[in-house]
Amino acid sequence: MNILVASSHDIDGGAARAAHRLHQGLQSIGVSSQMLVQSKTSSDRSVIAPKTQIAQGIAKARLTFDALPLKRYRNRQDTVFSVQWLPDQFAGQVKQLNPDVVNLHWVNEAFVRIESIAKLNRPVVWSLHDMWAFTGGCHYTDECDRYTRSCGHCPQLQSQKAQDLSRSVWQRKVKAWKSANLTIVALSQWLADCARSSSLFQDVRVEVIPNGIDTTRYRPIHRSFAREVLGLPQDKHLAMFGATSGTSDPRKGFHLLQPALQSLAQSGWGDSLELVVFGSDRPTHPPDFGMNVHYLGSFRDDLSLSLLYSAADVFILPSTQENLANTIMEAMACGTPCVAFDIGGMPDLIEHQNSGYLAKPYWIDDLAKGIVWSIEDPDRHQRLSSRSRAKVEQEFTQDRQAHRYRSLFEELQSER
Repeated sequence: MNILVASSHDIDGGAARAAHRLHQGLQSIGVSSQMLVQSKTSSDRSVIAPKTQIAQGIAKARLTFDALPLKRYRNRQDTVFSVQWLPDQFAGQVKQLNPDVVNLHWVNEAFVRIESIAKLNRPVVWSLHDMWAFTGGCHYTDECDRYTRSCGHCPQLQSQKAQDLSRSVWQRKVKAWKSANLTIVALSQWLADCARSSSLFQDVRVEVIPNGIDTTRYRPIHRSFAREVLGLPQDKHLAMFGATSGTSDPRKGFHLLQPALQSLAQSGWGDSLELVVFGSDRPTHPPDFGMNVHYLGSFRDDLSLSLLYSAADVFILPSTQENLANTIMEAMACGTPCVAFDIGGMPDLIEHQNSGYLAKPYWIDDLAKGIVWSIEDPDRHQRLSSRSRAKVEQEFTQDRQAHRYRSLFEELQSER
């Protein structure tokens, strides 16, 4: 059985890294898997990407052209909104590679046109890393439920019209995918529920298969050694926050972390607790947390990330909307308890007061309470750490994920 994993990138970004991990996991259990991407960063020879500089330049330019319809909405919110209207070569590439099943992941940034998905003429398994597949263009709806009907009056576009860009994107999807051989894989129960309630996928098969992680790469490293390597203090409690562009993306909740830590500093934790931030450089005007902050920049390789998580006492991701956060899974695999709001896919990962703490959504005081609760008692912290690691080993290994996908692929192939 030949599988083609398709993603805009191979290892650049959380969704891409998750797709590449699945690709590697499939190969490790004997499945013939190739990966087709628009932009390649890794040295993996089984990843297919544009080779010439001209082709690579065209791929980058496509994103600019794909965003042209958004120019009409000058007051739109500063969020990712994908139109996916440019003609592409995707269906032709798939035909040439001739896989038995195509596994789509995050295929935006003008990589795959909406209409191309229906032209693949083989089973398509779409692993959803956000909500875009069933919305009119946004990737996270921010409490909007218009995707359950037909979009329009899009709040992210600041549109007052029913027949706006979000409605036209939604209509293109309805028309293009009505006869497509689609199976949806949601990474979390929350996203599965959203997909089933959507007007686009309410009659489509939806399965839940969470991401997996290589627990031999992401594992606990002695805390004092990790801190020594990273130049972090040995005599402080360290709280960690990390996400790609996490300090500038409001969805990641950096603005909610600030008042929580300020309140802890004012209550006496300012001298014993410090914050570590990765995934973003130090801002020009860094916010005041009432405590020392270490900005470590971006890390990509697994070993460096394992060192990072192992150096922390607690990892915090106060996202306002989140699917299945790679950073939470990675931190837990390294034995670092996590604190987040009780939203999205967080409950799939964090067992409240067993492997971490789920704060009441957007309650700053409860977020601060969860941070302290996780670190103040050494015995409790050790229990949280052990359970975090065990949770990943039991439910989120790369091998478990690969076997579940293989079973689904084999079922779809036999039905075909």
